Amino acid sequence: MDLQVYSLAPRTSIPYNSVPPAIIASAMQCRPTVCAAADYPQLSAKRERRLRTKASYEPEVAAAVGQVTEVNKDTFWPIVKAAGDKIVVLDMYTQWCGPCKVMAPKFQELSEKHEDIVFLKLDCNQENKPLAKELGIKVVPTFKILKDEKVIKEVTGAKFDDLVHAIEVARST
Repeated sequence: MDLQVYSLAPRTSIPYNSVPPAIIASAMQCRPTVCAAADYPQLSAKRERRLRTKASYEPEVAAAVGQVTEVNKDTFWPIVKAAGDKIVVLDMYTQWCGPCKVMAPKFQELSEKHEDIVFLKLDCNQENKPLAKELGIKVVPTFKILKDEKVIKEVTGAKFDDLVHAIEVARST
């Protein structure tokens, strides 16, 4: 394998053997030129704008209307805050829970029926355990109804009629 030295001219390379040793030695002693942003005020301003934009960027979190939105420990509170004064209904479930699986399609129907309410679901797995603990879950399924970032109602178990009643009460207040 021969060492190749590339010139500045496009698509040319010179085999190592044909380059005089003095040129190779001087090339190895060259130091790259450093360009400071202070030398170019336009670049400095552009870089500053880019950094300001990145610093103020937060991923947009919002729940879709008319459907159930899956949340996790990182997205739950931002979505609840983004909901403002809307009612938020949270389904806290686990993958292995039979009653949770029975309630899932009914919960979806409720989300399609009440487009003025934000419907969320949280898988209470190991990853989301801190949030589930914070919300005080004891059994699954548990449904929490929130308004203005506060829990105002709770329904435990697969009690669909109780959930519908709790939602109606929350809407009337």
